[in-house]
Amino acid sequence: MCSGGTLSVLCSDSYADLSQYRDQHFRGTRYEQERLLRKSCTLYVGNLSFYTTEEQIHELFGKSGDIKKVIMGLDKVKKTACGFCFVEYYARGDAENAMRYINGTRLDDRIIRTDWDAGFKEGRQYGRGRSGGQVRDEYRQDYDAGRGGYGKTVQCQ
Repeated sequence: MCSGGTLSVLCSDSYADLSQYRDQHFRGTRYEQERLLRKSCTLYVGNLSFYTTEEQIHELFGKSGDIKKVIMGLDKVKKTACGFCFVEYYARGDAENAMRYINGTRLDDRIIRTDWDAGFKEGRQYGRGRSGGQVRDEYRQDYDAGRGGYGKTVQCQ
């Protein structure tokens, strides 16, 4: 049992620990967000192909435990997949296993990333970019076939 001190680093599980990322749109205090993240059974999954299906997510993430639900991220205008999702598990330990073993793996030829989420709320399944998708795809300069081609600013030129 680890209780701090010099050797506490040996008990750290860097794959399941909280990252530095925090949802800028979280409604509540930083303390409340931290508390929710530490007990959450929900993961944010990013860098997905626009063509990745809910079934593929379920198959991959189901290897680490029983999934309660998968919520695919949608372009708020077109209502099509836009490269992220939320995976909610019944148990925290299963979500921790996904963080350990699935984060950084390849799905649909893309390296996916997972992070803790404070809990899905209706409306969060939509992209936050001005054009309806994800903000990161608005400013991308390169061509990415798995994420709809060129970024939105390049397409408008």
